[in-house]
Amino acid sequence: MTTSPRQTLNKAAILAIILTSYVMIVLDTSIVLTGLPKIHRELGFSDPELAWVQSAYTLTFGGFLLLGARAGDILGRRRMLVMGLTLFTLSSLAIGLAQSAEFMIAARALQGIGGAILAPATLSLLQTTFTAGSERTRAVSYYSAVAGIAASVGMVLGGVLADWLSWRVGFFINLPIGIGMIAAAYRFIPEPPREKGRFDIAGALTSTVGMVALVYGLISSASRGWTDPETIVFLIGAFVLIGSFVLVEKRAAQPITPLRLFESRERAGAYAARVLFLGAMVGFFFFTTQFLQGVLGYSAAVTGLSFLPATLVNFASAMAVPRLTPKVGNGRLLAIGLLISLVGMFWLSRVGPGADFLTAIALPMVLIGLGQGFVLSPLTTAGISGVSGSDAGAASGVVNTAHQLGNSLGLAVLVAAAAFGTAGLSGPGLLAHRVSVALSGSSVMMALALLVVVTFVGWQRKSAIRSVDPAATQFKSAST
Repeated sequence: MTTSPRQTLNKAAILAIILTSYVMIVLDTSIVLTGLPKIHRELGFSDPELAWVQSAYTLTFGGFLLLGARAGDILGRRRMLVMGLTLFTLSSLAIGLAQSAEFMIAARALQGIGGAILAPATLSLLQTTFTAGSERTRAVSYYSAVAGIAASVGMVLGGVLADWLSWRVGFFINLPIGIGMIAAAYRFIPEPPREKGRFDIAGALTSTVGMVALVYGLISSASRGWTDPETIVFLIGAFVLIGSFVLVEKRAAQPITPLRLFESRERAGAYAARVLFLGAMVGFFFFTTQFLQGVLGYSAAVTGLSFLPATLVNFASAMAVPRLTPKVGNGRLLAIGLLISLVGMFWLSRVGPGADFLTAIALPMVLIGLGQGFVLSPLTTAGISGVSGSDAGAASGVVNTAHQLGNSLGLAVLVAAAAFGTAGLSGPGLLAHRVSVALSGSSVMMALALLVVVTFVGWQRKSAIRSVDPAATQFKSAST
């Protein structure tokens, strides 16, 4: 069947809505980092409270992802996209208007819930709008590219805005963008057919509470230590609830997360590699930011601009993925990207107090950005490979859950690891040591991700996305 100009226009508009909505989520995850020192002073945060600016968002985002994904299948993906956009936009406005630490943390938590609804809606809409093969490979490449690029751009933008205007501007810009995307969603996105069924209440409760407990326990371990009673209680509770969730899903007639998603070695490997890769990358952004400001004495704006070597190369490599995938193969390109990032991360981990920016920071950043551009799209492709249209929301939820778990778990582990060997150190020397140890930990995570990919996702050349259930193309027919 030929595609008319009108159909092409609609698909282009839908992709633009999906990408812009996802950029909002990723941008706000990183834009806050370079603005943290000014948020700290302006709202009167204590040092322990400041971590909750990021952790409150991660906690609710990771906790509600599976529920948000399944809601899209049952209630309608466009409806959940609009609901997520509305909640995310309003909470962004509230963050920009915050006058106290408590209000800021509460608004960030609400923004995380909005993100948990919005993120799986964007990916599942992408999966059901674009047919398997080159069309979907290109769309997924763009989707994954904006994830990596927006994370890097967020560092640059956050620092520039914090220095030149206000950290609040980074959240205020979501208001016009969010309103525009809501209007565009009603204009261009038809509501795809809903799945007949009902919510898996037991699965929703055990997964949501279990994920919240796990993320909270991991966050608590970073500040209180792994042997703290509160940390232990939450982690034990999380494992009990997640174990119960698995048992519930085995028996549920309509599970919130079908366990068949994990039967594929490729998908299971992609989920595990995503956790490890994102854990390594959150360490890169978090600790490199501290090194640039705390050791080299850079301002927030200069710190943000210092990430340009990674950002620019990331954009170029991500844009090359649709052309490279058919030639190289999805698994092979993924492994190559991880290897390049690993070399860059290990190089950067050797950084010290007297580091030269060009040779010790900028050049390793080029390798990290280059590898990241090659990694995220193939990881996403492998994570939704072979999934039917009826499982699109659930698969996107697992992909995004792995993403958020990597962020929270990785940061908690690296913060704890950074404390080793600090006796007798102080000032910039102490911070430089912590950064070096943390980035060494990121290198280990990157190496493990590479091992998982070679073992489970595969090194051989193969098609980007294997054929899927015909149900996966139903939305395409309905929308045209």
